[in-house]
Amino acid sequence: MAKADKSAAIAELTDKFRESGAAVLTEYRGLTVAQLTELRNSLREHATYAVVKNTLTERAAKEAGVTAFDGLLEGPSAIAFVTGDPVEAAKGLRDFAKANPLLVIKGGVLDGKPLEAGDITKLANLESRETLLAKLAGAMNASLSQAVYLFAAPLNQAARTVDALRAKVEQEGPVADAAPATEEAPAAAEATEDVAEGGDES
Repeated sequence: MAKADKSAAIAELTDKFRESGAAVLTEYRGLTVAQLTELRNSLREHATYAVVKNTLTERAAKEAGVTAFDGLLEGPSAIAFVTGDPVEAAKGLRDFAKANPLLVIKGGVLDGKPLEAGDITKLANLESRETLLAKLAGAMNASLSQAVYLFAAPLNQAARTVDALRAKVEQEGPVADAAPATEEAPAAAEATEDVAEGGDES
């Protein structure tokens, strides 16, 4: 490979390391072109799977500040540069490796931190970002529903109290009807006094 082509390849790999949230190094010895295409397609939504040259990748990783692949770049290598959900990418690699044991997961890097092969398996066993977000949304909705209930309870209680008072007033009759009766009592008392005085004069 010409020097200019090597420089361009290193620059491209360096950019991929820097732009990716995670990267997983694999050895694909013995896999067919059809199998590699199948793997690329399965990862397409979350990662780009690229066959790489070890010497160029080593230099690119160094320029990008990635040390996770030190000592691992041997044999036919390919890297999954993860730009989507790292959990889903890890699941895709794990599942493909189960069906195709010739794919060997050697290590990786996630947010600048080195990962061993076992760490990638643990990552694959986690729930996806979408599942975690759905659970979080469900928990938040439950909390909001509870909060709405707590706020609505005093209002509902007040409404029931008002309804009970209204029903009681309707049963007893309006208060205004009782007012004239209190005003008639003095008049009746005066009439009684007049009769009594008239009786005394006769």
